[in-house]
Formats: sequence, C-alpha cells, structure tokens
Amino acid sequence: MSTGTPPIVDRETWQAARDELLLREKAHTREGDAIAAARRRLPMVEVDGTTRVTGPDGPVPFISLFGDEEELLVYRHMWHDGAPFQGQCEGCTVSAWQMRDASYLRARGVSFAVLCEGAWDEIAPFVAFMGYTEPWYSVRGLDEPLGGEMGHVTVFLRRGDRVFLTYDTTGRGVEVMDTPLGLLDLTPYGRGEAWQDSPEGWPEGSEACWYWRADHAGRGGHGETSRPTPQWTRPDATPVDHQGRHVHHH
Repeated sequence: MSTGTPPIVDRETWQAARDELLLREKAHTREGDAIAAARRRLPMVEVDGTTRVTGPDGPVPFISLFGDEEELLVYRHMWHDGAPFQGQCEGCTVSAWQMRDASYLRARGVSFAVLCEGAWDEIAPFVAFMGYTEPWYSVRGLDEPLGGEMGHVTVFLRRGDRVFLTYDTTGRGVEVMDTPLGLLDLTPYGRGEAWQDSPEGWPEGSEACWYWRADHAGRGGHGETSRPTPQWTRPDATPVDHQGRHVHHH
C-alpha cells in the first residue's frame, strides 16, 4: 500500500475542488482545439506516391495505401533486426496495439497503415503473432517521410495521382494514439514515472515507460525476461530468458 493519499474531505468540498480544476481542463481543451485549427492550416509538401512499399502482396506503390480515400494516417514502427518477438520495440507496441482496429478512421474517410523499417519476411510472422489486422508494410531503406526515423505519426493527403505530406509528430506527440497513458494521468498515482510532479509521500517513481514491458507474472519492468506488455495475451507467448536484442538495430 502507498503511504501518500489525497486528503479525505466531504463530497461538497471535493466537488468544489473538482469544479475548480475543470475550468483549467476546459481551457486546455479549447487550446487543443485552437492548435488543431492551426494544424489544418499548415502547408503541405509533395512526396512520390509511386515509391514502392512491401506488404503481403509484395511491393506496391505507396499511393495504393489510400485505397479509395483522400486521407491516410500511418504509424511508423521501429524494428530490431533479427531479434525475437519479445525483443521488438515496446514503445511502438504501445501505439500499434491501440490501433488494432481503425474502423472509426475509415468511417471518416481516413485510411490507416503501419509502416515498419524491418524486412517484410521478419515483419510478417510478427504481425501474425500479435494478431494485428490493420495493414503493415515494410519501408526498409526508404527516406523520410515514409522511412527514416521511426516512432512517428504521419499524415498524407491524396489529390488524384499526387501525394502530399501534411503533418508529422513524434516523441510525446504520439501519445494521441496511446489511450492508456491519458487514462493513467487521471489516476492519483499517474504513470508512476520519476519525472512526474507528485505530492510529498507519493510512491517513488520509476524510469519513464517502465510498464511498457512486463514479465510473465505481469510485473512491469525492462528485465531480460520481459516482453512488450500485451504480448503476454498472445496464445503462443511463453516465458523467455532474454530479450534477444543482440543484433544491430537498423
């Protein structure tokens, strides 16, 4: 049990404090709306839509990822060459796992895909193991904004046979995909990370993102017996004795 807890008050006192915070939350929401309005006014830059990316049907032109839609949102997923499933990127797993179903994007006319820097013959069995049903493609050897640095959310617009980059974000900008992080921020002890501003007596924080990997007993941490946390739900996930990141990361 943690030693530090919020002070105990009656419901009326709690409601007054909650209402005071709500004013700040509403201001935060309105500022977010204003930023989104500015985002819609960004310029765009043309990219080569004929660039080949590799999926289950072999190399296809990037523009085909739009399908019949005008807009395309992609997540760019890191890869550790030659590593076993448990050695793949736990941070990218946070984002990809939340987007196992892009139905709401598609209903709005936005296509979705995961672009991964790994070789397709390594990606394909991993996607099957994880149970991902949204499309993945290898962008191995390609430059920005399709390849290059991974861990990005990137948005494209199609006009006829022309493709344009409209938006890109990384770092904490990717948290828009990472639903559990926002939910954890609603809890008294938050993410349990050392950088948090917490009251005196709160549980001591751990390294950032420590719970993105877990061991077979469900305990968060980056030890050698860990997997990216949701992998333990996979039918073929067995305990492991190493992460297997023994080879060069592409």
